[in-house]
Parts: sequence; structure tokens; C-alpha cells
Amino acid sequence: MPTGPKDRNPERPKETGRFGPPGSGINWLLIVAFVVLTVLLVQALGTSAYQEVSHAEVKSYIERGLVERVEIGSTQLVVYPLEGAEDDAGEALAPMRAVRVAADESLVPLLEEHGVDYRGLADPGCTGGLMMLLFLPVLLLIAFWIFMFRRMGPQGHAMGFGKVKARLYAEEGIKVTFDDVAGVDEAREELEEVVEFLRNPERFHRLGARIPRGVMLVGPPGTGKTLIARAVAGEAGVTFFSISGSDFVEMFVGVGAARVRDLFEQAKEKAPCIIFLDELDAVGKVRGGGGPMGGNDEREQTLNALLVEMDGFDDRAGVIVLAATNRPETLDPALLRPGRFDRQVLVDRPDRNGRCAILRIHLRRIVAVEDVDVEDLAQQTTGFVGADLANVVNEAALLAARRGAEAVAMADFRHAIERVIAGLEKKNRRMNPIEKEIVAYHENGHAIVARALPTSDPVRRISIVPRGMGALGYTLQVPLDDRYLLTRRELVDRICGLLGGRAAEEVVFGEVSTGAKNDLQRVSEIARRMMTEFGMSEAIGLVHHGATQRPMFLESPEGHGGAGYSDETARLIDAEVRELVAYCHDRARRILLHNRTLLETMSRRLMEDEVLEDEVLDAFLSQVMPLPEDEEWAREHRAGKVPVSDVAGAEGSVPPNAPPAGPVTPGRLTEQGSGDR
Repeated sequence: MPTGPKDRNPERPKETGRFGPPGSGINWLLIVAFVVLTVLLVQALGTSAYQEVSHAEVKSYIERGLVERVEIGSTQLVVYPLEGAEDDAGEALAPMRAVRVAADESLVPLLEEHGVDYRGLADPGCTGGLMMLLFLPVLLLIAFWIFMFRRMGPQGHAMGFGKVKARLYAEEGIKVTFDDVAGVDEAREELEEVVEFLRNPERFHRLGARIPRGVMLVGPPGTGKTLIARAVAGEAGVTFFSISGSDFVEMFVGVGAARVRDLFEQAKEKAPCIIFLDELDAVGKVRGGGGPMGGNDEREQTLNALLVEMDGFDDRAGVIVLAATNRPETLDPALLRPGRFDRQVLVDRPDRNGRCAILRIHLRRIVAVEDVDVEDLAQQTTGFVGADLANVVNEAALLAARRGAEAVAMADFRHAIERVIAGLEKKNRRMNPIEKEIVAYHENGHAIVARALPTSDPVRRISIVPRGMGALGYTLQVPLDDRYLLTRRELVDRICGLLGGRAAEEVVFGEVSTGAKNDLQRVSEIARRMMTEFGMSEAIGLVHHGATQRPMFLESPEGHGGAGYSDETARLIDAEVRELVAYCHDRARRILLHNRTLLETMSRRLMEDEVLEDEVLDAFLSQVMPLPEDEEWAREHRAGKVPVSDVAGAEGSVPPNAPPAGPVTPGRLTEQGSGDR
């Protein structure tokens, strides 16, 4: 699983536009619009250097022969005096403006009598207002288009609709290499061939070999698919285009297809290079999925354009497409045929050695004590992906900094793992004594039953400190090894352990609480999958009754019924599930009754300390007495014999109609919580 430090000093992604700096045309439009609006406002307001006078004063100046020219408007008069003319105070006259009296018909004869030139004048206030009324909608429309271009055009200009929004990194901008990737040795070997082709393509062309045009990285979220794609570009030293599948799809039909074509045109100009399409399922889902009403035309056109571009690649173009998805089962089959995405590389959860390597990479970035046991941390984080491990290391560093330590200690890592699994401690939430006692017996019931069962994972910690989303306590079990298959005995033991908390409440208090809600959800899921998916019931038979298509890498709760089987089969499945759960519940009760004294002692100690771990917990659990039949099964198992309870249909501690087996969620830490989640 690829994991490692992020790019150090990454180069800023370059713009892919071809029409000047981003937003240059729009900036000029804004300047022109601002100037026009200012001029119109000045005209509308009629701002000038005219001196305001009355209509009578204008006539007086005309009669005295001080006026050279008069401009007559519908509402005003503009008067220009003779050069050197002065008023009564002896000051030079300036151009004047007066409000015209429309009823005064003697003005024009007076002007002609004194030989004053006069002419008509358009009303600037009216003209400016009219111009404002005409141009305001135009300006609003321009502003609207500017807003749309900035939102839709990646470069902010009018030609940006069909331009791709890919982030472009030059050769020197990729600082990630295979040294920053760990836990995915098989995927790395597959991709080293791609790196070699980009470095030395002639070596392959000389022999007539053709490198795969597309490589698809599939795996659970957080395993490092994006990181390993960047590492390929960093190792090869080529240009790297990075874009998400959702960046192609817009509300306008045809935009996504245009962006696909633009992306491949730019890639061919930059060849050799790598195009990385993250979350390919956003644009590559099966076409025609809309039923009789049709599908998404824009997405399907975008997918068609992608198929055409990949199919039309020149073998010697030096452009390789890497894609990542965690939903490969939803992709269109045309994407996966030879000639497009020829190769699929699984980037799976790391094993124990992979987790050790990933933790060592992340430990380079922090100041940690020398005695950090990486092997122990890897064992405690079974099922974690690279993103989880990065989060654990970061949380440990934050905890150490919060307490003012000089280096991150092992205790910080343990607390960080608990924080990632169970959530934050809620120290301000205090339970009343009755609730605290119920939770203590509930969690100790989980621990004692788990220890008494021969195939259960070791219990590492019991806590009744409230954490996370309503969890009042938890019991932490850590697998010793990475598991990819679970036997039927192990699944039955897991159900028994999950029911241990509910059984403890019944044994001690004679009634039950809401604290087993999460336990019952998980019990029901395991038992139902045993009957419907793993074929572990003689009554139901070796028939798969589960979902026809479950997500390969995403957790997706499955409902009870299904259209794939009849109501009679559904009733039979329900009956088999109830019988199995009832058997496991009775077995958990018998274990707790067999260890009633220890349950009381552990619960009193847990109510005092709130947490049991390390030597104290081991000392208590070493006193657990398993049931006689479980002890006999364990002896036969250690002797290398096959216990009769593991034989389908055989009589034994497991009823023949409910033999458990098969994987549920391999390798994840087991956590049982108390409280209504």
C-alpha cells in the first residue's frame, strides 16, 4: 500500500490555457464597462463648472450687453458672457446656467434685439438617464457572462468551456518516487515496466512490443493509488496530468467530451507524459443505466469521447493513461477491453510487513523515541490502510506535542490507535453509578467469552471511558496475524464473543439494556452472510442468495430480503439465522456462568480503574476457564487433528444446520462498543 510523505516543495500546477494569462480578457471588459458607466453617470448628474443664476439675472445681463451667446434647452439656459465682462461687484463673469421659465416668450425677441447669438440645447440630464436605461441591461448581461465564464471556464475566458481542468506538473515538479511507496510490492513491480517504457521506449519498439495504453489501479480507499501514480511520474521524470473524473462532467451537454479531446491533445504535445484520471467511476460507469427513461447524456458522451481517444492512440505517442477507482464493478466493459485499460493493478491493504514499511516511512517526518516498536504497532493496526497509518502517526505526534514532550513515545502511538478506532475520549461525560456498572459487566462479558473461545483474537484493552459517537465503552481485540479466510468455527466464536456483553447483562442483572445495539447489528450481518453467501446451512443448501453485485472495496450494508429468492426461502433463511444466534447466545451465557466469580471481580476493578490493559488484564484473563467441549476441541486442534465440529453435518458443539465459515471483513481490528450508537 503506497504511503509516504507528500511532495516537498511541489511546483504550482501550471495553467493549460492558450489565450494569454488567466482572466486577461475579462479584466479589460471590466475596465471598459467601468469607464462607460462613469461617463454616463457624469452626464446623468450633469456635473459642470457653470455658475447658477436666476432667469431674471440672465435677462438683466442680456439687456446690459454683457452676453455673447445663449444656449436654450427645454428646462435650462446656458449663458456665455463676453470676454472681460464684469458683474456689479467688478468680478469677471463665468459661464452661467439658469432654470428656464417656459412661459416667458419675451426671451427670444430680447436676444434678437441685442444681437445675442442663440441656439438650441439638448437636455444632458434627460439624455444621460436615457443612456443609462439603455446600457444598464447590457452591462448586467456582461456581468452575468463574466460570472459564468469564471465559474465554468478553467482559464476564465470565453473559450474556456471546452478546456480541460487538469493540473499539470512539469518533470521537476514531481518529488515522489518509489522510495516513498511501501506495502505494495506487487503493484510496484507491475508499474516499473511502465517507468522503463517512458525512460527507454526504443527498447520495446525494437522488439515490436507495445506497452499497455492504460493501467487501472483498483483497491480500497486510502491505499495510495494516487500516490503510486505520482511515484511512476516521478521515477520516469515525465510530465504529469492529474484530473478527477468529475471534472469532465458539466451541466452543458458536450462540454465533457470537448475537455477529453483537449486533454489528449495537450498530452500528445507534452509526450512522453502520464495522464492520471482519479475516481474514474464518476465518468466511466456502464452506459444505458437510466432504464427506459435513458441515462445521463453528458456523462455518456464524455465516456464515448474517452473511449475514442484511447482507441486512437498512436503506439509510439509516449502517452500512458493511469486511472484509479474503488468501484471497478461499475465500469463500462468497453473501458476494460484490450487496447484501452489493458492492465488492472490491485493496490490492496498491506500485510504486516507492509505496515511496518509504511510506518517507517511516516516515522521519518516526526521526532520519535528510539525504542518505538514498529512491529508491535503493525500488529495492533491489522487491516489499516496507508491513510489510516498516516493518521495514527500524525495523531501520536499531536498528542506528544499537547503534553509538551520532546519526542513521540510508544504510549502516544497506542492512544492514537485507540483514537482512530474508537474516537475521542469524552472526559466531560460522566455516567451515573448504575450505568457505569452495566457497561463494566457488558465489556467484561465480551472479554471473558472471547478468552474462553479457542479461536478468538487476544483481548488487548477494556475501557468504560465514553468515546466516539455515543459509545460508552469498548473491548479491543487484535488479531495475531493477517487473515484472509475465516473458518466456520471462527465465525461462530466471533458471534459468541459479540453476544458476550448482552449475555453478561442477563446473567448479572436479569434484564437487558440498549447497550448491545451495535453488537446485534454485527451479529445479524455475520449470521445472515453465512446463510446467504457462504452456503453454510444444510437446510438452505449450496446456493448463493446474497446480493448479485456487492462493492468489491467499499463497505455496503446489505438488506434482509432480495428479489433473487422466494418468500419461502426468505423465511427459511430467517429461521436458520435465529437458530444460529440462539445457539451462540446460549453458549456465551454458559461461559459466563462458568466464570461468574471472575466476572464479578473484573467488573469491580474496571469500575475503579475505568481501563484494564497490559499485565493487569492478562492476570485476570489467565483465570478464565473454557467450557469442557471447547477445551477438548482446542486439544485436538493443537494435536493436528480435525475436530468433529469442523466437519459439515457432523455432530458436535456446532449444530449441523449452522456451520460457520468464510471471510467477513478480513484483518480489521475488532471493537465491541456499549451504548446506543
